[in-house]
Amino acid sequence: MLDAAGGWGKTKMLVTLVGDTGMKGRNAGIFTPEAAQWKEPYDDLREALQPAIKSSDANRGKIRLVTRGPQATGGKVDFWHTDDNPLAGRGREYHLVAGDEIAFAKRKQMANVWRQAIRPTLLTTRGEAWFFSTPYGDDQDDFFWQACNDPSLGFVEHYAPTSDSPYCPPDELELIRQSEHPLVFRQEYLAEFVSWRESAFFRPEWMLGDDGLPVGMPRKCDVVFAVMDCAVKSGTTNDGTGVVYFAFTSLGHRPSLVALDYELESIDAANLEHMAPRVLARGEELAAMCGARNGFFGVHVEDAAGGAVLLQKAKAKAWPMFPIPAKLMEKGKDERAMIAGSPIYRREFKIAAPCFEKVIPWKGRTQNHMWHQVTTFRLADKDAYKRPDDLLDCVTYGVALTLADVSELG
Repeated sequence: MLDAAGGWGKTKMLVTLVGDTGMKGRNAGIFTPEAAQWKEPYDDLREALQPAIKSSDANRGKIRLVTRGPQATGGKVDFWHTDDNPLAGRGREYHLVAGDEIAFAKRKQMANVWRQAIRPTLLTTRGEAWFFSTPYGDDQDDFFWQACNDPSLGFVEHYAPTSDSPYCPPDELELIRQSEHPLVFRQEYLAEFVSWRESAFFRPEWMLGDDGLPVGMPRKCDVVFAVMDCAVKSGTTNDGTGVVYFAFTSLGHRPSLVALDYELESIDAANLEHMAPRVLARGEELAAMCGARNGFFGVHVEDAAGGAVLLQKAKAKAWPMFPIPAKLMEKGKDERAMIAGSPIYRREFKIAAPCFEKVIPWKGRTQNHMWHQVTTFRLADKDAYKRPDDLLDCVTYGVALTLADVSELG
């Protein structure tokens, strides 16, 4: 069990172990949460094992080594993904199994896959299992956490922070420490099982000015844009349709994003097209107020549910409304928050005074709903689905689209 941080070389070690097993004429299975995570180990193994490869198939997840000639070994390597296949590996026989980024597998399911499918593959060969991952929270339902903390499972933990890698420049790592969200750095670079539930992920002081107050409305900026998260229904237990307006500036020593205003309404998909002209008009108004050199860009809309309907209407009416990139939407709420976390920690995102002071009634509560949703958000919150989060989504989308490292978006 290797509990290692990013940049340590987990996947390279996995490839070395599996490649050695195959070249000795034995069988190995590689297990990842998703099929897309095969790519790096598959490509590395295919290159390392030439010319001993008899056949390979990335789609089916197989590498077969030759059985005749000077390079003959007859070894086999199979690739499995566990999130969509609870029977991954079942019925096979392996001398070695290796799992990559196992902490990111579905909670509870991975433990069942290990007991019911993977572990039996090692019985007759007395084989060994290696699981590699950066930790992901401290959820006790997580199989990787269990393997590192429950001695009865029989694993031996090897802890490896990024700084242990001989290829890690200490000065670069220190720069990352200074710019990353503290909890993200502890997880991703110190390989710690971080409790995300201990405190709010976005601390209020990071989003206010140096004097602890909201900032003034920008007098000049590059562009104004909005992000819209659309609901389908308007019942009291459903989310609303949220809009957050932003001013973005890339000039100076670092970029800046300011939340200018927000809206939150209970409105169904059929009526979104009646709300859209008002949102566009408000965007134009804010662009004029903030001296936006490139004017009002338009609205980024979540391309799902009511948003998909609205985008179709927008295309027909030539409204400046654009789908949020699918890869960003697919990240999920917690992952998007982690992407937004470091720019917010670096104080690159601020709240303008009118937005901070805006209090509106919505579903029985009168308050600043945007500020409340952002400052009370916690990662790995099992009750998150019960809480409104439309404006939180708008903020994390806005930060990710303008301030995040694009490589984090995959």
